[in-house]
Amino acid sequence: MHNIKIATIIFILITSCFALSCSNDETINDIYLDIPDGHFENILVEQGIDSDGIINQKMLKSDAAKVNLLDLNHSANFGEITDLRGIEGFINIKSFYATGQKIETVDLSYNTKLDTLILNGNNLTTIDISNNINLVLLDIQSNELSTINGLSKLKKLKNVNLSFNNFEEISINNESIEVLLISHNLLKSINTNDAVNLKNVLIILNQLTTVDFSSNTLLETLVISGNKLQNINLENNTSLTHLYSSSNLLNTLDISKNPKLIDLRVDRNPDLTCIKLESRQNIPTVSLSDYQELNTSCN
Repeated sequence: MHNIKIATIIFILITSCFALSCSNDETINDIYLDIPDGHFENILVEQGIDSDGIINQKMLKSDAAKVNLLDLNHSANFGEITDLRGIEGFINIKSFYATGQKIETVDLSYNTKLDTLILNGNNLTTIDISNNINLVLLDIQSNELSTINGLSKLKKLKNVNLSFNNFEEISINNESIEVLLISHNLLKSINTNDAVNLKNVLIILNQLTTVDFSSNTLLETLVISGNKLQNINLENNTSLTHLYSSSNLLNTLDISKNPKLIDLRVDRNPDLTCIKLESRQNIPTVSLSDYQELNTSCN
């Protein structure tokens, strides 16, 4: 009987210690964020964000929650960040900068207040911005991206930079975007039919053979040099002021429906000899090859 009582007491003690240990682990998890990347944490310490001042792969969640702007660009003395785990704790940041690192993946699903996101010069192959519905500026140029998820959900987004990536095709199914930069990719097709508020487009040095901007009636600047375009219809783009379409394969071009044009550059299109304009149309800046001319009548 005595042995039974002792065994019962030992069982209770072991159970209590186990429960206390689990409780302590849960408390620690509630208080701290894991920051496995030492370079990431080093910057947080240097900037006074990680208040314990120690590189110990963790920081207080309360420290992270105080931050409105997180700038990881100042990393020359700390090496390059490869792992952004811990970013999920920065739930109140509105601006986030991490350029020229070696980041391959990032989970921004908890950073719902972001309005500015700049992650250019990393190794991202895909990104999901579905939860970042407050984004106004998105700059993810110079990565290895071929897909982007959630673009259609961002009703406040105005400026997007996807240049120097690996996109082969893309649909810009977002009505709010006004500025789209997607140069130096592998684009063979682009659909901007739903981007009805587009004003400025830069898509130089891709592999486009056809484009359709008929739905983008507010378009002011179109820079599309260095593709494989044979034709382009601009009759719906009556607000167009700047058209750069050099180094393509154009054989015809009619700009007579673009009365606001002030800058036209269509040189180095070997088969384009005549550019049609309206009789009273005056374009202050024009760049043509020697074999090209502006004329009201082109055969």
